[in-house]
Amino acid sequence: MAPLRIALFQGPGGVPHTREDSLAALSDAARRAAGAGARLLVTSELYLTGYAVGDALPDLAEEADGPSAGRVAEIAAEHGVAIAYGYPERSGSALHNAAQLIGADGTRLANYRKTHLFGDFETGSFVPGDRAVVQADLDGVRVGLLICYDVEFPENVRAHALAGTELLLVPTALMRPYEIVAQTVLPTRAWESQLYIGYANRCGPEGDFDFAGLSCLAAPDGTVRARAGASGDLVVADVDPELLKASRAENTYLGDRRPELYGSLG
Repeated sequence: MAPLRIALFQGPGGVPHTREDSLAALSDAARRAAGAGARLLVTSELYLTGYAVGDALPDLAEEADGPSAGRVAEIAAEHGVAIAYGYPERSGSALHNAAQLIGADGTRLANYRKTHLFGDFETGSFVPGDRAVVQADLDGVRVGLLICYDVEFPENVRAHALAGTELLLVPTALMRPYEIVAQTVLPTRAWESQLYIGYANRCGPEGDFDFAGLSCLAAPDGTVRARAGASGDLVVADVDPELLKASRAENTYLGDRRPELYGSLG
């Protein structure tokens, strides 16, 4: 099977300032990603609105099939590239920190709600999701979704690996001084659960936050196949199913598990 080329869009914190600007920047990133041969573009957590939105959040949230989702679908179809993006989702009276995957033809493939909320802003603003594993098939690759803090729990990533996820997409808003997550935790998660992880961060100051950048694609052999710096970037790398197959054959963590011993972990 041919590798799946993906692009990680690392945008600066607080820029763009409106959904319209965010969508325009997304269209430009999709054009550049497609030009580089990518079939999938991944953005940061709460990409459409920005992260530090405070009390404006209820007015900015949209349904999963709302007008912004429709525009993202148009951008995906126009450039022939699938898009995974973060946004605040409204579902009835509840707000969720969500990520949605749109196919290259504009079809909505998956919607995930963050299950592990971080900090006062998130815990005070969002209702946590209740589905640990959300997946879709993209160009023959089984793709899963988590958001930021979720990936810092090894149980989440292992659940995806056991469910067959081959590429785990993680829109994120990693802040300083937690660079260790991008630099050390992500490659470790990819290695211990034998899958690829595409981690797309924000960068620079936004409100009271300072985002660390360092977006990356971590591979199941423990290497980082692409890494952004601390400023805006679009990094491109390949997800190779053959490398994943070979790595899982050599590193048999998933098959060597003894779940009968782990009951106390519940």
